[in-house]
Amino acid sequence: QGLNNHSLFNPSHRPLARITNRNTILCQSVQEECDVMVIGSGIAGLSAAALLSTYGQEVVVCESHSVIGGAAHSFKRGAYHFESGPSLYSGLKSTGTKANPLSLVLQAVGAELEVKEYSTWNVYLPEVPQGFPAKVGPKGFDELFRVCGTRETLDQWDRLQGIVKPLSKAATAVPPLAIRLDPGVISTTLGRYFGDIIGSITTLGVLTKPFSAVLDSAQVTDRFLIHYLDLLCFLLSGLTSKGTITAEVAFMLEEWTNENATLEFPVGGSQALADALAGAVTRRDGRVYVSEHVEEILIENEKAVGVRTRKGKVIRCRKGVVSNASTIDTCSILPDRLNSASTWSQQVAETPLNPSFMHLHIGFDAQGLEDLDMHHLVVNEWDSGVDSQQNVVLISIASVAHDSMAPAGKHCLHAYYPATEPWDIWENLSKKEYEDLKQQRSEALWKAVETVIPDIRSRVDISLVGTPKTHARYLRRHKGSYGAAWRAGKEQFPFGSTPWKGLYCCGDFTFPGIGLPAAAASGAIAANSLVPIKKHTELLDSIGI
Repeated sequence: QGLNNHSLFNPSHRPLARITNRNTILCQSVQEECDVMVIGSGIAGLSAAALLSTYGQEVVVCESHSVIGGAAHSFKRGAYHFESGPSLYSGLKSTGTKANPLSLVLQAVGAELEVKEYSTWNVYLPEVPQGFPAKVGPKGFDELFRVCGTRETLDQWDRLQGIVKPLSKAATAVPPLAIRLDPGVISTTLGRYFGDIIGSITTLGVLTKPFSAVLDSAQVTDRFLIHYLDLLCFLLSGLTSKGTITAEVAFMLEEWTNENATLEFPVGGSQALADALAGAVTRRDGRVYVSEHVEEILIENEKAVGVRTRKGKVIRCRKGVVSNASTIDTCSILPDRLNSASTWSQQVAETPLNPSFMHLHIGFDAQGLEDLDMHHLVVNEWDSGVDSQQNVVLISIASVAHDSMAPAGKHCLHAYYPATEPWDIWENLSKKEYEDLKQQRSEALWKAVETVIPDIRSRVDISLVGTPKTHARYLRRHKGSYGAAWRAGKEQFPFGSTPWKGLYCCGDFTFPGIGLPAAAASGAIAANSLVPIKKHTELLDSIGI
């Protein structure tokens, strides 16, 4: 079975090998100044930093980990290149007001990203345990529903699309890159997109409701259709249709059902995306520091004026601080006197959390697997719900898209449970208990991979298991959480403002949705809020929105 190496993900050990990046450096000085300091280099933080640099601000990014990218970072073991985060991408080359926010950020900052386009992902559902090549685009959905459902499934899907179409138009009436967290938002949104907003005024109120309300209004009762849409909602937000905001689903369906819909994968993996955004910072004389953990946000006279790092470095900021740490983790690096007196901090402490991940990374022999597809999704059964533990597994084989990501004749694979692994069972374990639990809790991942590659265990060169503890340590995620579980219709979705002038938050705790579009949108909103309206509108003009 070859080397079964778990050392990367043991919280008591440091990584053995890392991706290195010409856009990052180790910090040497003990004090410096900048316009804006960004805490964390997830896609939200890098989007904010890249846009601020494009706006002409002097930016410093401090990343606690030794590699940039946050949940989208990559790592290496020998010649194997392993993805750690997102696996399904779409809209990375889209343009215009309806475009993916991440694509708009890349365009705005002049970052080039090469992608491989494809249209199929394999789904292994109770109705098709042997697998089915599901495609994006209108015909792709129809083909899946025809195989897995009935005539009633197709009829109800058609009826639902008629209701969702105006909602999709409303959801894309204002691009997130136009939003800012000050009164100037009236000019950059209502003043700029008045016609689109007025044209969708009757449907705007529906966008903040749970998508289940839309299903009810469309009289969707078909069990397979409800199960499959619950699955898509869950992959978007970590919640079923009863908790996922309608705007998020309407945007996704607009992207995945249009005639030109494609799936995409960055050549070089998710690290190429992080590198592209970091490059937009460094080529404009910004600095991106790795292994530089921020210990405290400095607040003076109710204003964010800088940070202090664990190494004792002080970075003073002329305009403000953007935190890409979760809001909960951001509170942990604010002075105690501010948290105890802040209603905002108390509300943040009550943030509902999604569970965490389990990861399985495998490097394996590719002989005889020449027709292997890149993406696969396994659902074991519907009755317990798509959000039940170990029920849904996503599998991505990045080396199918780009053969440089594995040694010749080999493949690299990433399988994971999205937002279903509990935190509490991983607490207070001895080293042996931790290793035993890793083996036990990863077994369902192995079985899901065997659905795709039946003899995978005999092909293994290297295997690695990641746990909620991995997320907590390397991604600085509170309780290793997949993200905030804000339920549409029950809790109000927060944005990135705070009670302190110049301090903004970005990331999946501050914008509906868990994924790259939401992350990029939140970073853009924070960046926009720190620059004059004139610069903001000039940037919108430059990308044609």
